Amino acid sequence: MNLKKSGSVVNMQKMRDLNDKPLSKKDYLVVSSLLFGLFFGAGNLIFPIHLGQLAGSHWGWATVGFLLTAVLLPLLSVLAISVTRAEGVYDIGKPLGSVFALTFMVLIHATIGPLFGTPRTATVPFTVGVQPLLPASWGSAGLLIFTALFFGFAFFISYRESNIMASIGKILNPLFLLLLFGIFLLAFSSPLGKAASATVSVAYQHDSFFNGFLQGYNTMDALAGLAFGVTVVSAVRQLGKTTPSSNAKVTARAGLLATSAIGLIYIVLIWIGATSLTVYKLSDNGGVAFNQLVTYYLGGFGHALLATLLTVTCLATAVGLVAAFAQDFHKHFAKISYRVWLGLMCLASFITANFGLDTIIAWSTPMLMFLYPFAMVLILLSVCSPLFKRDPHVYAFVVAFTVLPAFLDMIAAFPPVVSQSAFGKAAAALQHSFLPFAALGMDWVVPALLGTILGLGYHVFAPFFSSVKATASYKRQDEKSR
Repeated sequence: MNLKKSGSVVNMQKMRDLNDKPLSKKDYLVVSSLLFGLFFGAGNLIFPIHLGQLAGSHWGWATVGFLLTAVLLPLLSVLAISVTRAEGVYDIGKPLGSVFALTFMVLIHATIGPLFGTPRTATVPFTVGVQPLLPASWGSAGLLIFTALFFGFAFFISYRESNIMASIGKILNPLFLLLLFGIFLLAFSSPLGKAASATVSVAYQHDSFFNGFLQGYNTMDALAGLAFGVTVVSAVRQLGKTTPSSNAKVTARAGLLATSAIGLIYIVLIWIGATSLTVYKLSDNGGVAFNQLVTYYLGGFGHALLATLLTVTCLATAVGLVAAFAQDFHKHFAKISYRVWLGLMCLASFITANFGLDTIIAWSTPMLMFLYPFAMVLILLSVCSPLFKRDPHVYAFVVAFTVLPAFLDMIAAFPPVVSQSAFGKAAAALQHSFLPFAALGMDWVVPALLGTILGLGYHVFAPFFSSVKATASYKRQDEKSR
């Protein structure tokens, strides 16, 4: 009896939080600030402004579409981590087997990591904020030096995992918010023009909602939300919330606060982009538009402020990306230490960044068009998984029906060297002939819904048919025994 009693006490202690007291508002703000800093990076500044310029007076509907994929979906990705009690993107794909989960994890981390996302955190602040301050002949050398220093700082901050919360949540992020608030104050006090009368680009005259929806892919936040899971869970554990249930609640509440703040900033940025058309022409990208905005209000000093603003927010995001990459890869490839993975990630990102921002953006879009449908269905399945007991068959049907449209979307999004080739044209013809909403880039929706119906049908009726089959088999065996 004493042994049993002792064992039960040990089990109760294991199931208790190290900190069994409710977290303070300050604690929630720190975790929310961490999430905000991890999510809000280079693309989160430049893409909303460019969307506002493209949508013009139709910026309202474009904003709604953008918020679905750039705010709601990242929030759902955090909730998916909470609901499934996962610690990273691997756990989200695990119902489909370890091979799929590992492949999905590698693709996500490669996309938001050394191939596209992390290099972009360095090239955007350089191209938009620093390069205009340098002589034209210093472009390549300046980028080399800037990215070396940038990823050197990212490595230093992430070297000790316990420093991530303090570095992002308490230092870098408040500084960024202070700088951004100053620019917003100037924009509201003296608007460049009226958004309601701004020119609408051709693509946004009829499909502003869907175009805004697709523009949200460029932030990569839904993918980042899955990958940041391990970083956020580790940070919450440092506050003493060590049991899965309490850790999940803290993560979900902090995620709601962080993504709400991001959504408000997006709305302002999109509105500013639309108002800027009164003074400036449609720019090639949001970085140029943001540079024009700051220069309009602050002149030469605005360039220095912009460089600081972008560098601070992008460094915060880079820290989260390289840390999440190193933590996840060390967990699944344990022979290589966290710090070695961290160094490899920073080195690879530094190399890719020196190909330049235009090249990175051009080749990242196809991968996003391929991965986002998978990410969206897996996030929604994870959030709803308690309803079907996380049945792998439901996952399998939905993902299987998503593969072809996602692949065709990727081919169509490649630069002309691929999309306009004979293979690319044949893929486009197949896509537009057989898949609804292909012209809107939403051709995965109907197949995914069909897969959901079939998967849930299998989940509901398979046990019944198995029972009938087992009963029939038992009767045959009973008849033979007689």
